[in-house]
Formats: sequence, structure tokens, C-alpha cells
Amino acid sequence: MNTTHIVDKLRDLGLNGMVGAIEHHAAAPAFADLPFHDRLMHLLQAEAAYRDDRRLTRILKSARLKIPAAAEDIDYRSARNLDRAQMAELLTCTWVRQAENLILTGATGTGKTHLACAFGGHAARVGLTVRYYRTHQLLEDMAIAHQDGSLGRLRTALARFDLLILDDFGLTPLTELGKHDLLDIVDARTRSASILLAGQLPFKEWHAYIDNLMVADAILDRMVNTSHRIQLAGESMRRLAPPPAG
Repeated sequence: MNTTHIVDKLRDLGLNGMVGAIEHHAAAPAFADLPFHDRLMHLLQAEAAYRDDRRLTRILKSARLKIPAAAEDIDYRSARNLDRAQMAELLTCTWVRQAENLILTGATGTGKTHLACAFGGHAARVGLTVRYYRTHQLLEDMAIAHQDGSLGRLRTALARFDLLILDDFGLTPLTELGKHDLLDIVDARTRSASILLAGQLPFKEWHAYIDNLMVADAILDRMVNTSHRIQLAGESMRRLAPPPAG
């Protein structure tokens, strides 16, 4: 059987990673001298890498991260109040696997969204499923779902994600329905999946923002008491950014 027939059969079986490796072998005579088991292992590794890349691409596409941030790009300048030991622990993603939460707070421009997306992108790269929303966007989607009867489907879709990122918490007023939907989101993920919440509001202002004592107490009890916290500080990252070239 010639290489063309082998490649066709691999494609039929959906082993596209092996197809690329076989074609690479054919173009590099040195592979012909390798023992059979070594060549087979190379093909298997190529297929595994191909599938990992495809899975990561799917997860990142589904995540809809606002910024393609990476953990390697996190700015640790001292004024930002980032503890390297805490960050190293959080970047293991153990907190996500254990269904714990992470709360990022800080003034506007201190890099909350960038850091949230860096955590989200890193979680995706270790195989965890992620979804990013601006908080008001998700609550608007839920309000629509109440009206058109799709709320159950939306809840099911959200439950599939290991990590749900809610950005810009506290930026827009909550409707009464939104307050209860926010509690519903938090309650549904308690002890089963993680939330990363990012916003300007310090904890002491959450009750006033939610403006419903029972709902606020329930959200804080479920969210804050099982969370890791980062309080970002320093000047606005936007002001510190260099001007665009040209």
C-alpha cells in the first residue's frame, strides 16, 4: 500500500494529525531509518497534539473572551498590588477545578478585564471550559429568555462551563428581575462550578448596589465566602500605555 492510500484511510478515520505527520515523514528521508515503534509513537504524538490544538481552538472560540490576554503578559509592577505567590497558585487553576470563585476589584483602568481574560485564557489552555460575559449582557440575555421561553436552555448552556467570567459587575443598575437572575446564576454554580467576578465596587458597596437585602445577603453568602480576592491598585493602565505608533 502506497502513502496516498494510507493518507486517504487516515482521513477516512478522522486522523488528520497523523496525515500531517505522514506527509512530513515522506518529505524527510531520515524518518525512514527510525524503528517502527518510534515512527508510530511520532504519529500518535502528532495526532494527540492536533486534537489538543483543535480542542483549545473550540474552547477559546466558545469563551468569547473580550481580550486575547495571556498569563505570560500579566504586569506585576508593585503598584498593581498583585501577589506573585497568590497568582502562581491561582494559575494552577485548582480553584476552578474545586468550584471556587475569584473576585477582582479595582478602580477603572487598573486592568481587571485584561486580568480576567488572562485567567480565562489560561484555564482554556489547561483544558477547562470558559465563557466570558459582561454582567449586564448576561442579565439582558436572561431577561429575553424569560420572555421567549428559552431560560431553561440558557441555564443548561451556562452549566456546561467550568468557569463563568462576569465582567463589569456594578457598572449598570440592576432591575428587580436582574437581581434575582444574578442570584440564580450564583446559586446554580455554588459548589459545582466557578465564577470570576470583576468590577469596581468594593464589597462594602454590594448591598447598596443590589438594593435588596435578602438577595444581597444570599449572593454574598454564596459568592464572597468561597472566593479568592484580588484588589488591583495603581494608575490607570490606559494612561500608562504607550501611544500608538505613527
